[in-house]
Amino acid sequence: MENLIIENLHVKIKEGKEILQGVSLEIKQNEIHVLMGPNGSGKSTLSQVIMGNPKYKKTCGKILFSKKDISNLTPNKRAKLGLALSWQVPPAIKGIKLSDLVTKIGSKNVRMEEADKLLGREVNVNFSGGERKISEIYQIASLNPKLIIFDEIDSGLDINKIDRVAKIIKKEFVDLGVSILIITHSGTILNYLKPNMTSIMVNGKIVCQNREFKKIIRVIKKYGYEKCKECTACYKE
Repeated sequence: MENLIIENLHVKIKEGKEILQGVSLEIKQNEIHVLMGPNGSGKSTLSQVIMGNPKYKKTCGKILFSKKDISNLTPNKRAKLGLALSWQVPPAIKGIKLSDLVTKIGSKNVRMEEADKLLGREVNVNFSGGERKISEIYQIASLNPKLIIFDEIDSGLDINKIDRVAKIIKKEFVDLGVSILIITHSGTILNYLKPNMTSIMVNGKIVCQNREFKKIIRVIKKYGYEKCKECTACYKE
């Protein structure tokens, strides 16, 4: 089974500050799992640690993918196993067309109508926010990933673009059984993708989990993330 299991993960940056404080999380095969939390809570750090960014030091715990301990694997080896990560702000690459990049990195012949008009342009050069997101989804889809982490994929997008991005994600990944971890602050995209599980991270810890994402969003909008620390607010509406 191609699932991701994180057990009691403690992580520091190299300067010594602990950011993740005993995170345990499971993302099952063909599951949409959402991670929400306030800014600075450790959400993006977790995504970087899953992908093996050497900036962060694991001091305790382990990361398993498809029953294999990947805690000490390099980022490229994790990518070869099927893990992929989208960036909050995908970089512009002058001199390289999107079509050339996809041909070089990808093994899957992905044809998305929404991205076809971008193929002849330099990667992310003068792209709008929505075009950058679509371009990156296109690149990731060409890799045949088994699990994707979308870090703030809905950030800076209006409702129409969020709807469009969500439809592409559903078509290219969800409908094909790819596991997904969505990291989001606002939670707007969840109305379109209907996650199986929502986890809340505050101060480097998972403080709440619930299968009914609408309950969590209502509580956050009404009280903020402080109520999530109690992990009872969803049931006291």
